[in-house]
Amino acid sequence: MASNATEYIKHHLTFWNSSHEGGFWSIHVDTFSISLLLGFVFLGVFASVARNAKVENPGRLQLFVESLIELVDTQVKEIFHGKSKVVAPLALTIFCWVFLMNAMDMLPVDLLPWIAANIGAALGHDPHHVYLRVVPSADVNATFAMSLSVVLYIIGFSIKAKGLGGWGKELLTAPFHAHNPVLALLLAPINFAFQMVELAAKPISLSLRLFGNMYAGELIFILIALLPWGAQWLLGAPWAIFHILVITLQAFVFMMLTTVYLSLAVEAH
Repeated sequence: MASNATEYIKHHLTFWNSSHEGGFWSIHVDTFSISLLLGFVFLGVFASVARNAKVENPGRLQLFVESLIELVDTQVKEIFHGKSKVVAPLALTIFCWVFLMNAMDMLPVDLLPWIAANIGAALGHDPHHVYLRVVPSADVNATFAMSLSVVLYIIGFSIKAKGLGGWGKELLTAPFHAHNPVLALLLAPINFAFQMVELAAKPISLSLRLFGNMYAGELIFILIALLPWGAQWLLGAPWAIFHILVITLQAFVFMMLTTVYLSLAVEAH
């Protein structure tokens, strides 16, 4: 698909864009479609296990799913001290969905792009201009979109726990709580600026942490694929084993930070 190493790397790092010109209103079709497919995989597996659950002699998949649910539920109970029926399912969804998106990095680098190129050629397209990036979490647009969704949850939980007036008061009085009304009025812009910085830092930290780790992992796999066959196995196998820990840890961190942020949102300062 590429004549040299530079073109090879560039091809693998190019998204399948809905518009040839790109632009703000275009979408990365590969990121969107693969994320959606993995979401349905997660829902399908868990729904199947729930429908076929057995009290006696449960299968290995059921035991695995139950262990995963128990693990996430335990973590949520230790961190989130409010009452909500949403947080635990949300945390479970985040962990499983992000893990599946990260796990796409474990597929052979050329496998799905090669399949896409052949399908494109069969449909009359130039295979050299058929692009497919298979790791949705290596797309900053995807990770930032997920983090923005978390911010909306944070705002919603804050308003639900404290009321619209209470949340507004918090924006204007925290972290500086002034008992003098005049002083509180003078400090309100500073308080509000601090709150906005804190709120903006959360999606940025969530999105860039996940994106940076997965982009780096994807790039290393691409570079290893450029090496001779023997060197690919020599370097690729240890990196793949290590990367399994990375993709799991990143999914876990995204879930845990989301839970922490939601817990802070419902607590009074």
